[in-house]
Amino acid sequence: MQLEKPKLFPEKKTFVWVMLFLVFIILVRLLIEYQSYQNFISKPFYYTHAKVLNAYEKSKGKKRYKVLKLRSDDGFTFYTTNYSKDNFNHKRLRLQIFPNESITFTDYLGTFYVKTKIKDQKLLPQTFKDDLLEKVASQHQDTSLQSFYNAIFFATPLEKDLREKISMLGVSHLVALSGFHLGILWGLVYGLLLLFYRPLQQHYFPYRHALFDVGLVAIVFLGVYLWFVDFPPSLVRSYAMVLVGWIVLLLGMELLSFTFLTTIVLVLAALFPSLLVSLSFGLSVAGVFYIFLLLQYSKGVKTWVISLVFIPIGIFILMLPIVHSVFGVTSHYQLLSPLLSLVFVPFYPLVMVLHLLGFGSLFDTVLLGLFHMPQESREMLFPIWMMLGYIGLSIGAIWSKTLFWLVLGLSSLYMVYLFIPI
Repeated sequence: MQLEKPKLFPEKKTFVWVMLFLVFIILVRLLIEYQSYQNFISKPFYYTHAKVLNAYEKSKGKKRYKVLKLRSDDGFTFYTTNYSKDNFNHKRLRLQIFPNESITFTDYLGTFYVKTKIKDQKLLPQTFKDDLLEKVASQHQDTSLQSFYNAIFFATPLEKDLREKISMLGVSHLVALSGFHLGILWGLVYGLLLLFYRPLQQHYFPYRHALFDVGLVAIVFLGVYLWFVDFPPSLVRSYAMVLVGWIVLLLGMELLSFTFLTTIVLVLAALFPSLLVSLSFGLSVAGVFYIFLLLQYSKGVKTWVISLVFIPIGIFILMLPIVHSVFGVTSHYQLLSPLLSLVFVPFYPLVMVLHLLGFGSLFDTVLLGLFHMPQESREMLFPIWMMLGYIGLSIGAIWSKTLFWLVLGLSSLYMVYLFIPI
């Protein structure tokens, strides 16, 4: 008889008090941020230095202008427009910005638009990351493929046209770095290191614990990678879960629990209040929640069935109401999403190796064919009030199997409504 692993919180009362404390910290942090926000919008103008994260052209009538996404040295991220013909890529700008009350508090926490005047610009030196971006891009003639690979490796923005195609295929979660990618990298790094570690452990230090030694190296590697790609919100959540999950495993405690997920989310929100308005963070939390829900109600099923059937198909169905409450793009090609998610697991580490060896173009023809498949889509948004009710039922499904089947049934009916015209 297998002993049950101890829980993260031995008593419900302890869990409740810890959660209340974290909520209190979040409210204090939000109060501090709100005071900073009030000071920000009360000034007629404001000087700051900012790094250009992305720059692209848009047009309005006969006028063409550039949209710049910038990160200020003061810690906030914002958009602005500029009508000059300058190339702003790899630039650091000194700006005069003109905030006003049209910038809401949630905008301030996340990303907002503000009018600016550029006072000075400086070309940033070429970095190691820039060299890697160029090395990856040089292996592809098509710009959409350059954009695709740099996005899945380094979290760079996608080209607009490619972003629309990716959305019509229902695989935006494969391109935007998230826990899915971090899980693959953890498995790759930990697995490869373990191959070399095991023989050495058996001969020289059998008293050592592989999970601690190899896990520590893998955790540090993933932390460096997180810093290297500039801390995308969904990846921050994923890294925190991997880090705490590793510690919990070392302590021999229960890992896959909603208590664990809730604790991680509130701790991250207390540390980084801006995550509360991050769409990518919210979607990644929802994805993990439904994975846990599926695992809870598939106990006793063979592991390969869970991995190859329940999780990819179940997540696709259960996430449809959540995703379509924000993104209305609907195409029949989105039904390929579960299959493409499975294929991506070996594809991701393989193309990493191929790019290191200089053979990154191996799958270019296949990918271009895939990207050109969806030609049209419809806009079908799931009402917000229905989405909130769906989330409420989903939370209730933690304790009720009946509600779980209800949630699965409702999301399945919604899938039929989306993709099977009547």
